Amino acid sequence: MTPELHEKLLAGLKDGSIVPYLGPGVLADVRNVATGAPIPADSDSLIYAMNDGKPMAPKLMYEFPRAAMNVELKRGRSAVTKFLTRTYGETAWTRGAFHDWLKAIAPAYVVDINRDTQLQDSYAEVPHNLVVGIARIGGTDFRYKLYFWDGVAYQKSEAINPALPILFKPMGTPKPEANYIASDADYVDFITELMGGFSIPPEIKELRKGKQYLLMGLRLNRDTERMVMSDFIYAAAEPAGWVFIVAPTDKEKRFCKKVGLEIIDAELFEFIGATVPA
Repeated sequence: MTPELHEKLLAGLKDGSIVPYLGPGVLADVRNVATGAPIPADSDSLIYAMNDGKPMAPKLMYEFPRAAMNVELKRGRSAVTKFLTRTYGETAWTRGAFHDWLKAIAPAYVVDINRDTQLQDSYAEVPHNLVVGIARIGGTDFRYKLYFWDGVAYQKSEAINPALPILFKPMGTPKPEANYIASDADYVDFITELMGGFSIPPEIKELRKGKQYLLMGLRLNRDTERMVMSDFIYAAAEPAGWVFIVAPTDKEKRFCKKVGLEIIDAELFEFIGATVPA
């Protein structure tokens, strides 16, 4: 990465022209306070954590949503929800270097496909909007819930205040309510409504026009994550942005070229000036 690109990306994140899009890799240095074990964030680690540290059948190891669907069919949807809440809402984790770095920049709009709360913790000192993805919930055409953080607690909201920071957690979070997109059935519902325009609030549809994106901690070799990301960056500028991928595969190269993302073959943690986790 050239110094010029480094400065361009930082400046864009600060002025809002570049939107950070966070994947599991941003949590690479986060550890369980009690045991020192890494936080399960990517597909494989989530499957192992959900299955008591053991692998599942090869066809289920392909992707977490498939494994979660299997658990849901056997033990009910609540079993998956309880696992994710126990993991992200009831376990103490160390603070990640990435989120300390992002807190200092304080972007006005962030998309975070992780299900942990570190992004929300970063904005706990300032009022902000929170958008949480939902799926398979009756009584509404929309696939999101809106909340407003007043500096003390979250309150349900009917609209986004564009003058305040916007945190979008499409795959869910344990707080203020435990809602998650996890199983295949969740993703089918959420992505179907995403393509139909019902998974993104109208204020964000307007806000995102002409933006560029910086994808951090996210490989683009899984179809589900690529489908979600492609719809989130709809109406982006040309080119659409950049993605950190060390040693990208041919599949990733073709996909990035198709959607207008420039690959930065470099470590994310080097970009933020932190030690790369082992």
